Amino acid sequence: MTISIGTKSIGDGAPCFVVAEIGINHNGDLDLARKSIDAARAAGADAVKLQNYRTEDFVSDRTLTYEYTSRGQVVREAQWDMFKRCELDRAGLCALADHARAAGIVLFSTPTSDEGIADIQAAGMPLLKNGSDYLTNTPLIEAMARSGLPTVLSTGMATLGEIDDAVRAFTAAGGKELVLLVCTSRYPTPPSDVHLRRLPSLRAAFDLPVGFSDHTDGPVAALGSVALGACFVEKHFTLDRELPGPDHRFSIEPGELAELVSGIRTLEASLGQGRVGYTEGESAARAGYRLSCVAAGGLETGHVLAATEIAFRRPGHGLAPKLVPWLVGRRLLRAVPRGHVFLPEDFAS
Repeated sequence: MTISIGTKSIGDGAPCFVVAEIGINHNGDLDLARKSIDAARAAGADAVKLQNYRTEDFVSDRTLTYEYTSRGQVVREAQWDMFKRCELDRAGLCALADHARAAGIVLFSTPTSDEGIADIQAAGMPLLKNGSDYLTNTPLIEAMARSGLPTVLSTGMATLGEIDDAVRAFTAAGGKELVLLVCTSRYPTPPSDVHLRRLPSLRAAFDLPVGFSDHTDGPVAALGSVALGACFVEKHFTLDRELPGPDHRFSIEPGELAELVSGIRTLEASLGQGRVGYTEGESAARAGYRLSCVAAGGLETGHVLAATEIAFRRPGHGLAPKLVPWLVGRRLLRAVPRGHVFLPEDFAS
């Protein structure tokens, strides 16, 4: 399956779709969000992602707290307060969508309600994302399917059965275009808990495009995911890890994003084809670097060749070393000097 997103494609045969996950790293500041969109575009990302949640959709107990590290300090605050200050309403979402279109980059978002989906549609966004925490919210997944928009499902914390429930809910509601992301809901994720081999497993289980939502430090896991078939990679993105807020510390900065995009494109070029054989670029090397059977010393016309009179030297355009059994006992039709590259026409048949 290949999914068209404007001028971009996601799926088989398409370049990996690289997403800068701004999330709530705009800190509720539209100007910071715009600058982040521009920086992601300059770094070569295909898209940026936001979260247009409503805090009321998932937090009702205002005594719940969240602890995180920001600017080297441990911060503990009410979840309600933290999420409320980073909410994006429809007007803000539409303004950022307009900015992204003008900048020439795809913008999409993660809603938490039917109203959030409607806001995304009003903003003209071409893609929806369902977060790992909402994977079991099948009513919302069904609403995403009914929107007609391509949808990305992140599978952090999920069992295979829960992923199957979500996929079935999406398709039963009429959804056609779906991408599944391998994800580990730890921030940051240690390498031992990434399990990239889930990528081919998910692809085999559901026959859908698969990708990777990366919460690790550094580019290694993201690059490895592409080698294992990820057609979509997202990574948390910030203008500066020293900005206040819960997600900046495990996000990559513009220079790191540019290096990641460049690394993915180089890796894609390196993956090539699965056919075993020498490449077009090796054609000249085969002749230049391989070995031929050559005369170990000068030989006269009529000489019958012995194994001790054959040496192996570059270049490789003559008879290969594996043909020594054919050469031994052959009679020369002409005299040859030391180092002569043996050819079939040198010998009597």
